Amino acid sequence: MVPQSSVPTSARIAFIGGGNMARSLVGALIRGGVHADAVTVAEPNADLREALARDFGVSTHASARDAAQDADVLVLAVKPQVLKTVCGELADLVTARRPMVISIAAGIRIEQLHRWLGADVPIVRSMPNTPALIGAGATGLIANETTSPDQRALAQAILGAAGRTVWIDDERQMDVVTALSGSGPAYFFLLVEALEDAAVAQGLPRAAARALATQTCHGAGRMLIEEEEPASVLRERVTSPGGTTAAALDAFAAGGLRELVAGAVDAATRRGRTLSESHL
Repeated sequence: MVPQSSVPTSARIAFIGGGNMARSLVGALIRGGVHADAVTVAEPNADLREALARDFGVSTHASARDAAQDADVLVLAVKPQVLKTVCGELADLVTARRPMVISIAAGIRIEQLHRWLGADVPIVRSMPNTPALIGAGATGLIANETTSPDQRALAQAILGAAGRTVWIDDERQMDVVTALSGSGPAYFFLLVEALEDAAVAQGLPRAAARALATQTCHGAGRMLIEEEEPASVLRERVTSPGGTTAAALDAFAAGGLRELVAGAVDAATRRGRTLSESHL
């Protein structure tokens, strides 16, 4: 993991799109000490604009161009299907000001952003996930060659305000990042659902099953982060030969758990590539 750094106080950041992910990043930046005057948000929905201004004190605009006028960094936080149109609206401004562009749009490649913006500007493509909404996100990033070390550090600080960041070297790996951490929270929630249902089937009350399943997974996650040991080591520590944990793990192995997980990640990766190609 790459250590997180702070956002320079001089950086002016414009979010194009004010939905959940943008809101989580804006909130994390403000809580982290970025002054509200340094952040602007473009969002066509008036209710969302009002909420952002009220909750964080940032400047909001209905127009992307109005929000981006003085920005050093543009965070593209709109849906992939409208990003081409948004880039077209901003192309001449980007050419003139040459801000760093950070995209959090799934499936949109750096080459596409270059083409739509019409300028060779610093671009960082990223894939955050929904736990960023509570400051516990995981984000994969890749930068083009135009992005300087200082700009990479700035992008990392902005996205790292809502969790952890990991840089990758090959953009083709972003589809794997999407399958692993982008979609991963859903896999985790499914596991908790299955544990809860299994305990209820064994006679445990639903409320107790839910509380124990969620806290167990929360605690296990914290151990992975705080003890910094591989998952395999932590698993072995709680697995006594011939014990209850060993019996459960044997059942997982017999059911092909690892193969199922590998197949799920492969399916999500292939789907991500298909979606990316659909925007070409």
